[in-house]
Amino acid sequence: MTTLAQPVSPFRRTVTAIGVQNSSLLLTLIALVILMSSLNENFLRTNNLLLIGSAITIMGLLSLVQTLVIILGALDISVGSMAGLASVVSAMVFTSTGSSAVGTLAAVGVGVVCGLMNGMIIIFGRVNPVVATLAMLATYKGIAQVISDGKAQGYTGADDLFIFLAKGSIAGLPTLVWVFLIVAAVLHFLLRYTDIGRNIYAIGGNDTAARLAGININRYIIGVYALVGVVAAIAGLLITARTGSGQPTSGSEGLELLAVTGAALGGTMLKGGKGSIISTVLAVIILGVLNNGMSGLGVNPFWQNMATGTLLVVAVVLQQVRGGERRVGLPV
Repeated sequence: MTTLAQPVSPFRRTVTAIGVQNSSLLLTLIALVILMSSLNENFLRTNNLLLIGSAITIMGLLSLVQTLVIILGALDISVGSMAGLASVVSAMVFTSTGSSAVGTLAAVGVGVVCGLMNGMIIIFGRVNPVVATLAMLATYKGIAQVISDGKAQGYTGADDLFIFLAKGSIAGLPTLVWVFLIVAAVLHFLLRYTDIGRNIYAIGGNDTAARLAGININRYIIGVYALVGVVAAIAGLLITARTGSGQPTSGSEGLELLAVTGAALGGTMLKGGKGSIISTVLAVIILGVLNNGMSGLGVNPFWQNMATGTLLVVAVVLQQVRGGERRVGLPV
């Protein structure tokens, strides 16, 4: 006797198509928007929504590449310091040459070198990625402070390129938002539709199996960290554009925590092998809406920091529960 298949509801079909993780994030975002708009009548104004988009760009860029690194099975704690160093270099080179293009290339070059340095320390020094990038966080921050004497460098507020990056718009969206969307699209394509992306997932899921399958893990580690350096440099350029000068620490301080929070909140498994750029984008928007909403309500920034830390803890706890991980200190 055959049993007839039960019809699938439109809601279930939608959730299946979008994914459980993305559906959860979308519902959270909708609930948060409804809450903030009910508490602040100005929240849904166009200017405020565009402000949220611009505000999340730098944090969002670093969250995107942090997602890539975590999927690989590693971590990069130095992204904020790399952005600060790139910001200083871009402004100083621009001031000395008068060319924003040269300043941009110099910043990207510094980012690549920093990323390669991180990768090589991890591979050839056989250092844990967390320890290696934590050490380089201090190193890059120190270099930025030494070459800038701890002060803002240069003035880029009159240059056309930097003005366009900071205040320009295309089709009604700020340039900053377009930069974020383009980088997100490129990384999504890389992970979802290329052999490189599939190999990154394979390495993070089981590096031993990936090595036996013939994947050159060292090459991927260096390549991913170099890519992190490039995107961190772009974030540094945007810091320079927004502030009108090179900032050794201001604007980049604390970005490491936000980057990890954005990736973890988006469901990227900290043990590697699982994650999505789209989920990270949604998580970054949630963080932006939360911070903007709290600021609009006059909430003390210290409480905002506590909220960010709490979200990170909640995200990691949920990962542990979903993954069936044994709780530390308790019997099996």
